Amino acid sequence: MDILMERGRIISVSECDSSANTSREPALKFDNAIVFPGLINSHDHLDFNSFPQLGNRIYNNYVEWGLNIHQKNKDVINNVLKIPGQLRTQWGIYKNLLNGITTVVNHGPKLVVEDDLITIMQNSHVLHSVANEKKWRLKLNMPFIKKEPFSIHVGEGTDESAQEEITALLKWNLFNRELIGIHAVAMDEEQAGKFKAIVWCPDSNNFLLGRTAQIDKLKHQTKILFGTDSTVSANWNLWSHLRTAKDTKMVTDEEVFEMLTGAPAKVWGLSSSSAITIGHNADIVIAKKKPELKGMDAFFTLNPEDILVVMHKGCIRLFDEELCQQFFEQGINVEGFFKIYINNKCKYIFGNLPELIKSIRKHYPEAHFPITY
Repeated sequence: MDILMERGRIISVSECDSSANTSREPALKFDNAIVFPGLINSHDHLDFNSFPQLGNRIYNNYVEWGLNIHQKNKDVINNVLKIPGQLRTQWGIYKNLLNGITTVVNHGPKLVVEDDLITIMQNSHVLHSVANEKKWRLKLNMPFIKKEPFSIHVGEGTDESAQEEITALLKWNLFNRELIGIHAVAMDEEQAGKFKAIVWCPDSNNFLLGRTAQIDKLKHQTKILFGTDSTVSANWNLWSHLRTAKDTKMVTDEEVFEMLTGAPAKVWGLSSSSAITIGHNADIVIAKKKPELKGMDAFFTLNPEDILVVMHKGCIRLFDEELCQQFFEQGINVEGFFKIYINNKCKYIFGNLPELIKSIRKHYPEAHFPITY
């Protein structure tokens, strides 16, 4: 396929034609590659991605987990929190970018983000959870508030209390606010029908609770979105999460792909960022294709090191070193890019990520990163 872009938008998608590009604009060519829209991560805590995974056993619910790690892992928590929030947030943004995510929904207090490496969505009323959000009933039912959905951790557990909090949330939703439930491990089909959407985070669920939501049932009642959660409870590698989702046999490959593109675009109001279509934002990911794989298998076997290019609104944010010659020949400006390695694969990323890592390690020398430089 040929994909043409102008001013951050896709202006043409057509069958390959070597004579099509008659202008002097740069044109990159890829062999043995696949292309897909920049992915939408519907749940992350951007400032919590400097934590290692914290958990000492399988828990009945998130409250039990929180109490346990604050007792058993207190020193690690305190050390990570010495890192200034802005630095932790910036690394959280890079974590998503390295995975081919061009839009991420942050859950928590609204963050001040100084650049636009990727799109940070903060257009919902955020409640942490029934157990951990003070005055949640009042906040949910405040009159004259902006018409935005409420996103909340709910049903994050396998015991009776986890389901009871879903019942309590629905009972106290006096004005029928639009609800986006995160995790929903304890949720049943009837409850699911009362939510605008559910965000599925299988990797986090399995790590903390030993099981995940009944997505094969819930998907018939509401929209299902996909979330990574932060590294405090999940692997940094999105692609590992997607294979976990696939292995549940509760969803088709196409349904998982929709959870990362079309479905969240509708729910979060991102209609111009969900497909490689004329008029849409040029949020595009190009990745190495294993020659023997076809269709969705080529997508699900990817890892961050296989990504060749990430574009956000037409701006290249990451590229593989194999493109350096083409960049040179096409006169593409690489000022502001820095060299990094992911599993020994060389990439160039926009922004001084090595310096960010050094700054974080000044506050927390034990901080681990999945890249070298």
